[in-house]
Parts: sequence; C-alpha cells; structure tokens
Amino acid sequence: MVPDSAVSESSSAHGEVMAAVDGDAYVIADVSCDGAWLSMPRDDAPILADRC
Repeated sequence: MVPDSAVSESSSAHGEVMAAVDGDAYVIADVSCDGAWLSMPRDDAPILADRC
C-alpha cells in the first residue's frame, strides 16, 4: 500500500487509531472520534504479514 502523500501534517491531527482483540472479535477504533469503530470476527481479520 502506498502512503498518502497528500498528508503533510502530523498524524495526530488526523486522529489516533488503535486495534485490539476482544474475546473472539478484532476491534479497530479511532479513539479521537466518538463512535468511530468497527469489529469483525478474529478469524476473519486480515493478517498484516500477508499484506507486506
């Protein structure tokens, strides 16, 4: 994946995203914005090493 070259400020101005495994769910959330999250079954979550 190619980085977004249009972003010129620090990433903190664009939110802070975190991911975690919660039981059988993989959760991704933008902790700087209320209600901005998604979850999926842990077994369906993509493996980062497969993307690199």
